[in-house]
This record gives sequence, C-alpha cells and structure tokens, in this order.
Amino acid sequence: MPEPLAKSAPHTPDDGTRQLLQWGGSMVGAGLLAVLLLLTLLGGYSRTGASTNAGWFALIVALMCLPFGAMLLALGVAKWFRNRGAR
Repeated sequence: MPEPLAKSAPHTPDDGTRQLLQWGGSMVGAGLLAVLLLLTLLGGYSRTGASTNAGWFALIVALMCLPFGAMLLALGVAKWFRNRGAR
C-alpha cells in the first residue's frame, strides 16, 4: 500500500514568495527601463514601430518583460497576502 502524501505547510519560510517578488520586480523594472530608453535615447516609436534597430530591441525587451514580470509580481503579492493572513 503506498504511503499517503505528506501535507506541506501552506506558509513555510521558503515557499518562493520572496523569489517571485524579486524576479517579478526585476523584470518589470527592466521593461520600464527599456521603455524609458526607447522614448528618450533610442529614437522613439511611431505607428509603424521603433525608429532604430536598438529601438526595436528595446521594444521587444519591453514587450517581453512587462507582461511576464507583472504576472510574476502579481503572483508574489498574492502569495504574500495569503501568507500574511495565515499567521
């Protein structure tokens, strides 16, 4: 007969909340930095896209980092609220 699965504590000290908050914040910060550089130093953008090759790269980085970083950050904040309420 297989052993029953052990129940894990819902709010262990190392449940990944800190890592989600750190990486989510870092990715959102990188995306915002890419947008700031695109608008100020890399030629801006128009209806058809960025004006320079570096601007296109910044646009791609921003469009990858902002949604995924925001998702990680939202998950980290939700876990933080859950852990805070469970104490």
